[in-house]
Amino acid sequence: MLPDPDPLAGNPPPLDHSPLPRGLLPDGAEIGGGGRLSIAGVDILDLVAEVGTPVFVYDEEHLRRRCRQAVGAWSGGAAYASKAFLCRAMATLVHEEGMSIDVSTGGEMHVALAAGVPGERLVLHGNNKSEAELARAVDAGVGRIVVDSLDEIDRLERVAAAAGRRPRVMLRVTPGIEAHTHEYVMTGQDDSKFGFGLASGGAAEAVARLRDRDCPVELTGVHAHIGSQIFSLDSFEKAVAALGDFFLPLDLPELCIGGGLGVAYVAGESAPTIAEWAAAVREAAAAAGIGPEVLLSAEPGRAIVASAAITCYTVGTIKHIPEVRTYVSVDGGMSDNPRPVLYGSGYEAFLPRAAGAVRPRTVTVVGKHCESGDVIVRDAQLPDDLVVGDVLATPVTGAYGHSMASTYNKVPRAPVVFVREGTSRVVVRRETFDDLLSLDL
Repeated sequence: MLPDPDPLAGNPPPLDHSPLPRGLLPDGAEIGGGGRLSIAGVDILDLVAEVGTPVFVYDEEHLRRRCRQAVGAWSGGAAYASKAFLCRAMATLVHEEGMSIDVSTGGEMHVALAAGVPGERLVLHGNNKSEAELARAVDAGVGRIVVDSLDEIDRLERVAAAAGRRPRVMLRVTPGIEAHTHEYVMTGQDDSKFGFGLASGGAAEAVARLRDRDCPVELTGVHAHIGSQIFSLDSFEKAVAALGDFFLPLDLPELCIGGGLGVAYVAGESAPTIAEWAAAVREAAAAAGIGPEVLLSAEPGRAIVASAAITCYTVGTIKHIPEVRTYVSVDGGMSDNPRPVLYGSGYEAFLPRAAGAVRPRTVTVVGKHCESGDVIVRDAQLPDDLVVGDVLATPVTGAYGHSMASTYNKVPRAPVVFVREGTSRVVVRRETFDDLLSLDL
């Protein structure tokens, strides 16, 4: 049986039963002589015995290295797209490594500020920012507010006038580019809830509003985001080319290409590096007549965190249906990784006790939720000696797992553990049953 195509990751190759590709593991992963996996010098099975499952395990140095790569790649710096994964420890780490932080709600802004990140290092996004969110952003001195609608300009004018401040803003533009990705995460086409369209004249109208002498804001640049999990750099090049004629006459100092760089999730995939992405955008900008004096920036999220983490589960049930399939049920599921349900996204699976072993057995890894669609890996390849009680792991789960987690079926959310230089630290504790009652009155 061939795997279902993953609309966010291309069409996976036929199953080949080979060991898990090392490139899907965090940078600090090592496989010992007995086949046991360690990350950053921490034995994963020992860690699981201590903290339990499900659990997200992040390689901290991997995160830091990707942040440094992003900062070095862009002349205008880089902002971490915190929707991919955010907690106070992550916000602190990103700030320490020189990245700004892209926040898209009042909640994300609150977490970043609570972590001690200065307001000027934040970029506020969102297609429906409330007046309260804008007021807090202005009060905190947020570095850039990315304006998304005429209604928002009205609200921002009131907030800025009341505060007696002149916030710096960027204009979000939809360049009319349909990136090669899943329709749910395409954002650069004309038909989008985000930003101002070039073709419709909406972008030009917004510039006129923002540059009106009575408008209490400072327009500093243009922002565009065309989608997520994009493998083809050609999509970004087309976006820059489409923006050029609009951007150049504005004589603005900043242009942000947003995020969306894809990562490999399954065997046979490869993705551009952050440096290759930035180089392609620079070349496209030069071809469009955008000079080196313009600060080019980006907002990577997935590319920073996705491959830094694995999720570990415990196998509770193995159900073989002759001539149909084998179901392997684990103690997590769609509550800690909703991407397969939402997008049909593909993942690999392996056993940390035998991380380098061949995987000849095809099974379907499912969660514990009361949904037939609660599937984590449709056609997972695992070793033949899989048994109940085994720790099973999925790699490349650092993005949009914890951040999109829920308590569906009242399953408590999993903890997050950072590992570095042979030590581990819990940065988000495991939710408890009592936590599930904490908001009840």
